[in-house]
Amino acid sequence: MTGQATPPELPPGLLQEYLAGMRTELATLAAIAERLAVAKNDRAALQALRRAAHQIHGSAGSFGFMEASRLAAGMEATAKDWADWPDDPEVERAPLARWFVARLAELLGLALPRMPAAVGPPATSPPPRVGTTPRSPAPLAKPAPQAKPAPPAKPRPPAPRAPPGQPSRKPAPPPPAQPAPPPPAKPASPPPAARPQVAPLQVPEVIYVEDDAALAGLLEYGLRAHGYRFAAYRNGREALRELLALDVQGTHPLLLLDVDLPALDGYSIFDALQRERPRTYRVVFTTVHGTEEEQLRGLEAGALDYLVKPMSLRVALEKIKRWVGR
Repeated sequence: MTGQATPPELPPGLLQEYLAGMRTELATLAAIAERLAVAKNDRAALQALRRAAHQIHGSAGSFGFMEASRLAAGMEATAKDWADWPDDPEVERAPLARWFVARLAELLGLALPRMPAAVGPPATSPPPRVGTTPRSPAPLAKPAPQAKPAPPAKPRPPAPRAPPGQPSRKPAPPPPAQPAPPPPAKPASPPPAARPQVAPLQVPEVIYVEDDAALAGLLEYGLRAHGYRFAAYRNGREALRELLALDVQGTHPLLLLDVDLPALDGYSIFDALQRERPRTYRVVFTTVHGTEEEQLRGLEAGALDYLVKPMSLRVALEKIKRWVGR
């Protein structure tokens, strides 16, 4: 039993894309486990493990792998505890991380990645990325040729003397100095860019900010299949910049806002929108943290609703239809 199940609303191609991405993710997790075998207090590895488990927790169940999602939820909580106490001498982290990789591969029905050999600290210069050609060192510049010395200036002939009995001519005075031209006027600074004008029928009905590529692809498939106008962002800071600039033409787009985002979290984005553009977007938070406290935090802040991951695409689309007002 692998726990694999294809949700009826998913085309097989999208599921295969998710599994292909998970093969790469398993290899990454295996490398993290070996880093922890070398140094169990590797803080960067612990944070990478927590982040990867968080994303798998959110996406695996949406693709029908509920047991894998629950497994990742437990690993996420464990990795968070490890990161809070990285120097605990009594905790051996590599064996559990390796078991997590093996069990996750089993639940997803994928081959177990070959565990890489333990590696030491990173080299001072990282190796080139796969698929890129390492640059050869630039050739040394040839020394510039020595300039030939300029020939000595010829002596000027003496000025002719006036004949005896005639007054000597005084040299003509130099011409008056011309006043320096005034400095060119500085160009006027351009006015601040206005918000991009968008026709009402081109304003997105749904905007989602989601850093998990698998979940982002799932939402894109569902929204496109149901004819929604939508926009998507993966980075919190980029999303806020665009949301502050978008001219919504009097509409109120639905904003599906992930709580855990790189660069800027969902709550910070929500607070900035409340200050700068109040009541412009109808915000629904999405997160794997579906506790009562978390949901109340978002609702009391002014969000329209809360969508807990892993999500069923069918249920999510039904809720979106109601929120958008179709």
